[in-house]
Amino acid sequence: MYSYIKGMVTMIFKDHIVLENQGIGYMIYVPNPYSFKTNSDMTVYIYQQVKEDGHLLFGFKSLEEKELFLKLISVKGIGPKTAVGALATLEVERIVGAIESGNINFLKKIPGIGPKAAGQIILDLQGKIVLHNEPSINPAFDEAIEVLVALGYREADVVKIMKKIEDDALDTNGYVKQALSLLVK
Repeated sequence: MYSYIKGMVTMIFKDHIVLENQGIGYMIYVPNPYSFKTNSDMTVYIYQQVKEDGHLLFGFKSLEEKELFLKLISVKGIGPKTAVGALATLEVERIVGAIESGNINFLKKIPGIGPKAAGQIILDLQGKIVLHNEPSINPAFDEAIEVLVALGYREADVVKIMKKIEDDALDTNGYVKQALSLLVK
């Protein structure tokens, strides 16, 4: 399984790019191929789909895009090509916002998503999408999030509350206590 590939974009097509690494050109399906530039070095975050008739690579410019893609394909009836189409059509934040607010009409704008699939996406993913833009440099903060999720709180709620805690010098227990006091309110 691949996590990412660093290389040079050598070709751009309507639904994929070719990323050369160590003399090998990888054909990678991406949401917006024309947002890439030929002869530029890139890191592309990869999802590999293994099927009977072949192996396909799907690539993303950011971990945030890849995380949302993985969440979308976990929904029954949503395949990788539909999920890539969703990311090609709309920004990550707008898709997440529509899921969180339960906006079926907005999700139906995505090619290949009808009312039933939009409802299923909301049912399966609402309150479960937490996109990590950058890794935290505070391990106690991250551990506190894991503890609170293990206690049964939704990860989206926990992350929102944790962002309100301004003291950076707390240990894990300190973060958990402060977060619990905010969650109970």
